[in-house]
Amino acid sequence: MAAMIVGTGVLVAACLLVVLVVLVVARLFRKVEQGKALIVSKMRKVDMTFTGQVVLPVLHKAEVMDTSMKTIEITRVGKEGLICRDNIRADIRISFFVKVNKTVEDVIKVAQAVGTAPASDRNTLQELFHAKFSEALKTVGKQLYRIIEVIGVDLNGYHLEDAAIDYLEQTPLTRLDPANVLDAQGIRKITELTAVEHVRTNEFQCHEEKEITRQNVDARVAILELERRQADAEIKQRREIETVRAREEAETARVLEEERLRAQGTFLKTEEHLGVQRENQAREVAVAAKNRERVMPSRTSASRRTGSPRSTAPSTSPPGCWTNTARPRSRRPT
Repeated sequence: MAAMIVGTGVLVAACLLVVLVVLVVARLFRKVEQGKALIVSKMRKVDMTFTGQVVLPVLHKAEVMDTSMKTIEITRVGKEGLICRDNIRADIRISFFVKVNKTVEDVIKVAQAVGTAPASDRNTLQELFHAKFSEALKTVGKQLYRIIEVIGVDLNGYHLEDAAIDYLEQTPLTRLDPANVLDAQGIRKITELTAVEHVRTNEFQCHEEKEITRQNVDARVAILELERRQADAEIKQRREIETVRAREEAETARVLEEERLRAQGTFLKTEEHLGVQRENQAREVAVAAKNRERVMPSRTSASRRTGSPRSTAPSTSPPGCWTNTARPRSRRPT
């Protein structure tokens, strides 16, 4: 029983010791953020880690170095502008992206040469690399794509990741020095080029105006031609309509005239028939009158022989008949 109590006490003590050791280690352990490096200076050596390490008080000194990307801007304008291959000066602003190379040797080299805090300071980086980068710009001139090749990527523990041109324009003529040979050549070159470009621009503008005028004239001619065709078509259509209308009117007039002539012929035939009848009637009346005249003398002679007086009786001719003369012939209508 006593042995079990002793064993339990030893186990509890061991557990407490382990917990105490873990707490001490957790308290002394330094974790490192991304983009940073932990440099631990020990009594005999210097250790570096990107993850974390136990740092003992008094015995160790821990420093954190920023290894993230930093930007160095180089600006050269005016008389300090970049001289290109054709001696034309240019104002330029270029950004270089550098960082501490992520190796143990380079981090320790930078820490020993510059220090952990200044290693990521922009002013320190500007002092370290301004001259080197400016000289590289002079060397490459117009071939800026060779800037990384000329500078190199290994910069005493730093690494050049990339370079980007933020601004690049020709230096104004007013900021050039005519007494400087290179600037004088640049001024002459700029004057020649601008004069040639002005002439070409004027040629293009004149050609543009001429082409626009020609297109406008062609468009106007085409519009007038279309309007003329439209007018011709409308005139032709009206002429055809008038021709058809005249033909229809002539046909209508012809039909009406034929009907009139047919009616007039019918009227004339009727009148002729009636005239013949009237002539026949008049002839019959005349014959009857002559017969009466022929009969009257014979009756007078007989009465004279018998001694009877002359009869004064009215004529016994049929009513409506002419006795002595024939009925006048009616005129035919014309």
